[in-house]
Amino acid sequence: MTTVGFLGLGRMGAGMSARLLGQVDRLLVHDIDPAAVSALVDQGAEAAGSAAALGAQCEIVFTSLPTPAIVREAMAEIVSGGSPGIICDLSTSGPQLAQELAAMLAPKGIASFDAPVSGGIARAHDGTLSLMVGGPEVEYEMLRQLLERMGKPFYMGDTPGAGQTMKRVNNLLGAVAIGVTAEGMAFGIKAGLDPARMIEVLNQSTGINSATRDKWPRSVLPRTFDFGFAAALSLKDTKLLMDEAEAMQVPLQLGSVVERYLERTLAECGEDADFTAIAKVVESDAGLDPDRPA
Repeated sequence: MTTVGFLGLGRMGAGMSARLLGQVDRLLVHDIDPAAVSALVDQGAEAAGSAAALGAQCEIVFTSLPTPAIVREAMAEIVSGGSPGIICDLSTSGPQLAQELAAMLAPKGIASFDAPVSGGIARAHDGTLSLMVGGPEVEYEMLRQLLERMGKPFYMGDTPGAGQTMKRVNNLLGAVAIGVTAEGMAFGIKAGLDPARMIEVLNQSTGINSATRDKWPRSVLPRTFDFGFAAALSLKDTKLLMDEAEAMQVPLQLGSVVERYLERTLAECGEDADFTAIAKVVESDAGLDPDRPA
């Protein structure tokens, strides 16, 4: 009988955990928000009551949490309750923490996996995320079947933090795509081009990227700036990347530009701003009205 636990039922965790319903014998869930737990219980999950209870009752535990500090604290609470065979962190918490967790869990006989995800809220619900996985190869096969319910897993190797490192690279390219698209679009709009037609052209040309393909049509052209990923979280990810790159002596000049754009987005658009609001900062610099209607 397979009992799986899921800790963290936020915007991403709610969708990913729901994908496991009907695929395991029991799904136990926990979150600091009782309403989030109730929503999963209504779908067939069981309320664990605490992170420690997940450790006590589950063979496999997944975590999806907002910051490395919260992940670290949650892991300690999980293992205080017991020793699951596998703990898999789906959060974007960085390679250094993944290495720390692996060193902490290995003496307890727990296989530690880092499997940060990419794709956004809609794909979390649809089960079409990409998952970048690092962890011991022997236990990976058991975990893979569950990860495939959430999307397409890519096994990056048995080095702790391998998945987190790949996610750092992905986040850098995604954030830079937003910044450079904002700059190119502001230039074209200032010159009199129609923004919708510009995106149409870019998506049939060599300038296509994740921002032109998805973020501009969904959130920037309609001026809603509600793609679903907070600028604060994007800045957190970028700062972690920049710190790690500095420690490795890898210069990331474009990363520095995006970091500054994100800092300004929070300062000028508010702490709840979506990361697509970078476009408003760039447009303001270009003398365009960032609050104009669609």
